[in-house]
Amino acid sequence: MDIYMASAVKEAFAGIRKNHGGPFGAVIVRNGKIIARAHNIVLSSKDPTAHAEIMAIRKASEKLGRFDLADCEIYSTCEPCPMCMGAIIWARLGKLYYGCSRNDAASAGFDDKLIYDALARKDAGKLIKKRVLGRKECLKPFEEWTAKPDKVIY
Repeated sequence: MDIYMASAVKEAFAGIRKNHGGPFGAVIVRNGKIIARAHNIVLSSKDPTAHAEIMAIRKASEKLGRFDLADCEIYSTCEPCPMCMGAIIWARLGKLYYGCSRNDAASAGFDDKLIYDALARKDAGKLIKKRVLGRKECLKPFEEWTAKPDKVIY
């Protein structure tokens, strides 16, 4: 196994043994050096977004002082859930390596596959009811943002 993935696995075990959360670990590497390590802390933080990949991205961004991690790679013990995959894309991470699949996560009782399947069928509405509300007023911040000359696109 790759040394970076081995570090992610070590993080996953640390999280499990501390009762922080599920069996997930992640590391972010830049220029051959690990710059961030994290494990799932959903249970200890009581934060449903505190997945290993999200926590690693937050740490790497803080360390580098930037949101663009295009020159970095992420190693995760499991195929990222849709939320984490979105964060990986937003962070513009250059490469993703993962060990287990969404099916492995489903076998262990996690909803990753269910969410991926719902999004693929475009029927996430079965998981959550959606309704557009107040679009006219909600467009005003977008209009101001669009006109802002000093905006930073991310």
